[in-house]
Parts: sequence; structure tokens; C-alpha cells
Amino acid sequence: MTASGFDVTSASDFFFEEEHKMLRDQVRRFVEEEIKPHADQWERDGATPRELLRKMGALGFFGIRYPEAYGGSAMDERATVVLSEELGRCTYAGVAITALVHTDMASVHLFNAGNDAQKAKYMPGIISGETITAVGVTEPDAGSDVKGIRTTARREGDHYVLNGTKTFITNGVLADVYCIAAKTGGDGPASKAVTMFIIEKGMEGFTVSRALDKHGWRSSDTAELSFVDVRVPAENVLGEEGRGFYEIMKNFQNERLVLGAMAMGEAQAAIELTVAYVRDRKAFGAPLWEKQAIRQRLAMLSSRVEAARQMVYATAARSARGEQLVREVSMIKALCGELVNEVMYACVQFHGGMGFMRESTIERMSRDARVQAIGGGATEVMLEEVAKRM
Repeated sequence: MTASGFDVTSASDFFFEEEHKMLRDQVRRFVEEEIKPHADQWERDGATPRELLRKMGALGFFGIRYPEAYGGSAMDERATVVLSEELGRCTYAGVAITALVHTDMASVHLFNAGNDAQKAKYMPGIISGETITAVGVTEPDAGSDVKGIRTTARREGDHYVLNGTKTFITNGVLADVYCIAAKTGGDGPASKAVTMFIIEKGMEGFTVSRALDKHGWRSSDTAELSFVDVRVPAENVLGEEGRGFYEIMKNFQNERLVLGAMAMGEAQAAIELTVAYVRDRKAFGAPLWEKQAIRQRLAMLSSRVEAARQMVYATAARSARGEQLVREVSMIKALCGELVNEVMYACVQFHGGMGFMRESTIERMSRDARVQAIGGGATEVMLEEVAKRM
């Protein structure tokens, strides 16, 4: 039991098996030993080092959902939730998202849509951490609206010629392999006009046009990508031509579950930090914890976070059984993205002036959390997905 009341063991017994609990313990140890002592420097550097990612790969964190044939451990969505939640608890969300984009937002496209030759070529390096991945869907005029993609790929013989721009791409500088969405369908229906391609760093005409300077997630690299007459071999098509929209939609269920779990990990850590702070910080002759308004506000936030965690766990368990849960994962993305920001607002407030200082952990966490209501599906878009299914 922690100071805030979050008891991971009892809360998860109903949904998780022993292998998931072992994974949680392993990730938590890794966070304490390999991330927290060093991540302030990575915040200043603007990126998570490759060496850390190789260590994560060596420990099996990047292969938890992939088959043993490629070096994975073939676990299910519940393992993804454990990894996401524990990385969210590390208090450096930039490090967490660097890893989670690689495991659950980019490489999954290659695994889900790739043919045997593509998977044999890339998956072992992806799982070991030697090959880092990014996914390029978002453009200046196309984020949550995937049908608005303007990047084009024109077939010329045994190649496609790729032109366009992608922006807000996590791991954009760091990655070796990119899964890029482009229009191949001309004037056909938008849902049948998008194709996914495997793009490797170093292809002629492909450049990282600029690294982007962000409000939060400072220890992750985010970039704008440029494609000028990039000749992509036809063998680099991911899945079928014209099926890219459906491939992107298929992974949104997993991506939004990941982000919900990550957000609730952040929220737990913030509440624990703040409970410890207000128990120690004195004002008007007594610890702030003695103020009923403060402890009740934290108690209510803790209750809501616990409820959201249970929904994440239950949805992961249902997804592991093969259920399609667009409504539920949309609810999770909207709920958790907003809730983590409510938690951060209150925790900064209860830290007082220290909460506004760059030297405080909670200040960094509050900046990192803001994007949880934006990236991976903005709250308003998620609520429309829920409303359509009511």
C-alpha cells in the first residue's frame, strides 16, 4: 500500500496472472535503477538515449506482445497495460512515450500488416531495441482526421514515388524504420485511398526537416519529416494497397488503451508525490494534510483514478479475449486524458510555489500530461466516437 492508497497487487489480482505481476515488478525495478537517476539529463538533451532502449530490448520489454519466433514472449493486452502504467509512473513521460510509440504505436503496423519477409527482416531488431520505429500519419492538416492525409505515393514500375510532409512524429529523429501513410487512391473514396509504407532512414529524398521544441515530453524527440520524390520499392508496401486507413483504425484500439494506462500511471505517481508533500509541508502551524479541503480533494481524485484504472484493466482483459471495443477505448482515452490533467492541476496547486518551479517533479509532470488530452485522439474526437455508439 502506498501513501496515496494505490495498492497495485490487490487492485490487479482479478485481471492479471503471475506473469503480468512479474513483469510489473521488473519494469518498476528498471524505472528506479535505469530511468529516474538519469532522466533529468535526457530532458535537457531532448531525447532518450539509444543505450537505454537497447537495455529495454535486452530485458524483453519490447517483445512482450510478439511471438517467440522473433524473440518475443507472446503475452497479451494486459501485459501492454502493465508496461504502459509502470512507465507512466516513472514521472518522465517523454521516456515512457519513446518506448511506447516503438512497442505499441509504430512497430505494431509492421507486425500486423507485414508479410513474412518483412517481419523476418525487421522484427528481431525491433524486439532487441537495435531497430527503433516511428509511425507517420499526422500532417499539418491531418491528425485525428486520417482521411485528410495529403502525402502521396505514385506507382512507377516496381517503385512508388513518395512526396509530402509529416509532423509531430514521436521518435522522428531517433527512428531507423518508419511506417508512413500516404494516399495512393487518386480521386477514390478516402477510406480506400491510403496505403502504409516501410521507409528506412537514409532513403534518398527522405529527411528529418526539423526537430520540434515541445511544451512537455522533453525527453522524447519529436520531428517534422519531409519526403521529396522518395523512391520506395513496391516490396515495402505494408499490407495491401488502399487498405492503410483500416490498418490505422485497427491499431487505434491498442494505442488508446496504452495511452489510458500511461495516463493513469502518471496520475498515481502525481498523487503519491503530493500526499507525501502535504503531509510534510506546514502552513498556519500544521501540515497541509490537516486541511480537510486538501485531503478530501486528493481522496476524490484518488477514487476517480482507481475507477479509471479498473476500466483500463477490464478493457484490456476483454480485448485479450478478442472483443472489439472501440466504444470502450474511446471512453478510456477521453476519460483518462482529461482526468490526468485534473490531477496535475490539483497537485501543482497543493505544491504551492514549489509546484511552479522547474526544479520540482510535479511541474514537469503537469507539462507532460497536457498532451494526453490531445495526442492519439483528442478528447472531442473520442467523445464523438462514443456518441456515435450510444
